[in-house]
Amino acid sequence: MSTTVKDDNQDRDLKGVRHSIDALEKRLQKVASEMERSQIADYVLLLNRPFSLMWRNLLGGISRGIGTAIGFTFFAGTILYVLQLLGALNLPIIGDYIADIVRIVQHQLEGKTY
Repeated sequence: MSTTVKDDNQDRDLKGVRHSIDALEKRLQKVASEMERSQIADYVLLLNRPFSLMWRNLLGGISRGIGTAIGFTFFAGTILYVLQLLGALNLPIIGDYIADIVRIVQHQLEGKTY
């Protein structure tokens, strides 16, 4: 009778171990698939090639700089266009403000300090 109880306990222990191993295997599969989705291998390859990393960063920086310049030009042009339309309306307060801005810009272009 003691051998059957011992065998039952061993079977339960083996089932518990198998269950733990199965759960661990599922977790490992999940971690592996997450690492594949995050493209960690490509990142490690990029870190092992410093010149490629520097080239990509250089191109990215140049692109951001050009994009910022184009965006600011568009924004400033839009603001100047709106100010030009407001100046054409001859509104007293806004017209004086725009005239001051024009005067400041002309002084700066002539090299005089304001």
